Amino acid sequence: MAHVAFLGLCPQCGARTLFAGWVRFARTCPACGLDLSRFNVGDGPAGLLTLVVGAVVTGLAIWVQLAFDPPIWVHALLWIPLTFALVIAGLRVAKAWLLGMEYRWKAGEAGQRDTGP
Repeated sequence: MAHVAFLGLCPQCGARTLFAGWVRFARTCPACGLDLSRFNVGDGPAGLLTLVVGAVVTGLAIWVQLAFDPPIWVHALLWIPLTFALVIAGLRVAKAWLLGMEYRWKAGEAGQRDTGP
């Protein structure tokens, strides 16, 4: 499932058709016709990234402060771009991973029955 997330592959056919933009899913897979609009990853990827990226950047910032004691502008120069880059890069992977998990485990909205095959 990790390769699906990192490469943006359709979970059904494996074609590189999952995304229509940087982090926007395509409506359907042009290769196999899978309806990608039925999957709703919601805010799960953003919440996960907030926790992971926040912990990593905070740990690194504390380590740099204790090891080198740089001025505050160095922290701003280091951590603002790094945080932005990790969130943007990670959001695409996290969204694809969560969609792949929904597909794999046939997840759906609570209280609704799946009438498909």
